[in-house]
Amino acid sequence: MSASTKTIVLIAVGLLGLLVLIDAVFVVSETNQVIITQFGEPIGGPINTSGLHLKAPFIQKTNYFEKRWLEWEGFPNQIPTKDKKYIWVETYARWRIHDPLVFFQRVRDERGAHSRLDDIVDGEARNAIAKFDLIEVVRSTNREFELTEESAILELSEMITKIEVGREKVAQIILEAASKITPQFGVELRDVRIKRINYVDEVQQKVFDRMIAERKRIASKYRSEGDGKSAEIRGQKEKELKRIQSEAYRTAQEIKGKADAEATRIYAQAYSVDPEFYQFLKTLETYRTSLDSETWLLLSTDSEFLKFLKGPEK
Repeated sequence: MSASTKTIVLIAVGLLGLLVLIDAVFVVSETNQVIITQFGEPIGGPINTSGLHLKAPFIQKTNYFEKRWLEWEGFPNQIPTKDKKYIWVETYARWRIHDPLVFFQRVRDERGAHSRLDDIVDGEARNAIAKFDLIEVVRSTNREFELTEESAILELSEMITKIEVGREKVAQIILEAASKITPQFGVELRDVRIKRINYVDEVQQKVFDRMIAERKRIASKYRSEGDGKSAEIRGQKEKELKRIQSEAYRTAQEIKGKADAEATRIYAQAYSVDPEFYQFLKTLETYRTSLDSETWLLLSTDSEFLKFLKGPEK
């Protein structure tokens, strides 16, 4: 065998060995767990330890599964309550692969697990909700109602009913019932919640009409309270305005009275100094204010009014 041929053979053997090594070594991370299968059948138990591991090359295959908690969301389902109210209920859950070997044997992968959870959780949700009235599914506490979607889908008689179980406990009942079934598929359920509740299409419009009417009622109440407050403010304003006007009038009258008194005093003082001159000025003032070009007077010649218009007495 020539040297070149030997070199080619060594290279081929080396590549083959490298391929065998690559296929024989696999890595498990902190978030994964692995099941080894040979010709489709699982070999040994699950590998949960992170790091490098070996398997038989080519004939064995690694199947990786999540260790972390996973999310499941159900589809809306039409469910009747105990009081015969048909509602759409949508649930969600948190789950994880607890036993990878059983999980692989029963459901194979996460898609298969979701399909199983659809049947299990939705089925238990239907069974649980059918045992309770609508108000028990809608409410969690007996707090006072507010204007929300929660209050809109309830009748007045239901609003005054005290709940005994409540939405959270109903979800807990679903979780407990479903948790007894899921281990046979290698699945552990951690939490189940009711995500959304709504009426079926036939009565949704009625619900919306009630919500609109309720909001109009509250708006009317606020407007009425606002009108009352506005009237109260206007009344206070009118009262205050009249008080200010009254005080201003009183002050003005006091000032006017003092002015009239002072004027009278001045007039009296002037009259006492020269009565005839004062009488003369007052008469001229009377002429100016009472006579004009359109005024006619018929007076006797001895009238006091004409006293200063006649010549001096002889």
